[in-house]
Amino acid sequence: MPSAPAHPSEYVTLISSDGYEFIIRREAACIAGMIRRMLDTTSNFAEASAGRCTFDEINGVVLEKVCEYLYYNEKHKDAKDVPDMDIPPELCLELLMAADYLDDTQKEQVPVIANRKANKDVSSVG
Repeated sequence: MPSAPAHPSEYVTLISSDGYEFIIRREAACIAGMIRRMLDTTSNFAEASAGRCTFDEINGVVLEKVCEYLYYNEKHKDAKDVPDMDIPPELCLELLMAADYLDDTQKEQVPVIANRKANKDVSSVG
């Protein structure tokens, strides 16, 4: 297995189960614990040397929303009273599962946002 480059690229590629590729900044991607561990240059994972992470469990629509969230989180990391991110109700369950899979900070944040959105939609039905 080739060793990781001394200076990893500023960008990484996240690949969905259906083959969609999302090129995002490494710093944003590493908000998710699993991605951070996969890209850790000391990990000896193939992903660390290639800068590409494939997620066989996450489809393109959900991974796109995950990428949006990673940038949203990075943008608002030090802000107070951050507005809810727009999440379509039909994606809430899949995003919760993706957040659980991706771990760490994302696990704590996405469910809260998804639950708020789902609760608003349910409360507005009656």
